[in-house]
Amino acid sequence: MSTNEVAQKFAALIKEHREDEAQQVLYAADVVSVEAAAMPNMPAEIRGLDAVKEKSRWWIENNIVHSATAEGPFPHGDRFAMVYEFDVTSKPTGDRRQMKEVAVYTVRSGKIAREEFFYST
Repeated sequence: MSTNEVAQKFAALIKEHREDEAQQVLYAADVVSVEAAAMPNMPAEIRGLDAVKEKSRWWIENNIVHSATAEGPFPHGDRFAMVYEFDVTSKPTGDRRQMKEVAVYTVRSGKIAREEFFYST
């Protein structure tokens, strides 16, 4: 698949809230995921599809998602970007917050090989 095809399929799955399927079908086994800041008990950069799935599982288990939107994709060469907005409550603290982030994905050999998240910390 071309970068644009990966981007279009990824965006469609994300907008349908099918994140697990997007990871399983479109991510490389050795994907690298980079957050703007480390999360509790997790470094800012992780490697491998299993680690990415665990990070997603942790996020879902620790937050109540009131709403989530995705905009994009915005393709550029071997990369594409998505813009996400979330309204979430942290389960451990009870703090509710609105978040906006930009994610940049790099595609190699028809799979997402790298994801980087940009947001205010």
